Amino acid sequence: ILVVGMAFARFFARPSVRPALRTTSASPRALCARPPRAMKSEDEWRKILSPEQFRVLRQKGTEYPGTGEYNKFYPKKGDGAFVCGGCGTKLYDNETKFDSGCGWPAFYQGVEGKVLELPDPDGMRVEIVCANCGGHLGHVFRGEGFDTPTNARHCVNSVSLKYVKDA
Repeated sequence: ILVVGMAFARFFARPSVRPALRTTSASPRALCARPPRAMKSEDEWRKILSPEQFRVLRQKGTEYPGTGEYNKFYPKKGDGAFVCGGCGTKLYDNETKFDSGCGWPAFYQGVEGKVLELPDPDGMRVEIVCANCGGHLGHVFRGEGFDTPTNARHCVNSVSLKYVKDA
């Protein structure tokens, strides 16, 4: 195991292979890999999250399309924000939510520095996570032709979010 671990570490130490972390803002910037601030043990997360929240936020699960609380929820502009269901960090202003028809809440942009993009292990998609606690939010897709300022769609699990009025 030690030999495999060392080979793995050397492989990912090469700059051409190392996955890049970046924020999901209009002007993405590279970040240093750092552990999230809201680190908790698996037992601590299980105590504060519902079983479904734990499955999605901590185990990278996915809700069934069209079943989430916020899929068809559109609050008045400027009336609140969407925060992380795990740690309460503000992730999305409600003005960035739009109807993509995908079956999950869609946003065209996260709050600056609060949503991180990580390459999925499958190499096909880009995962989005809360920058504070590392909770799995969903995936981001670009170039789909939506009429949004960023031409990006953050496809987010409802259970990963909470809507806070007047946030």
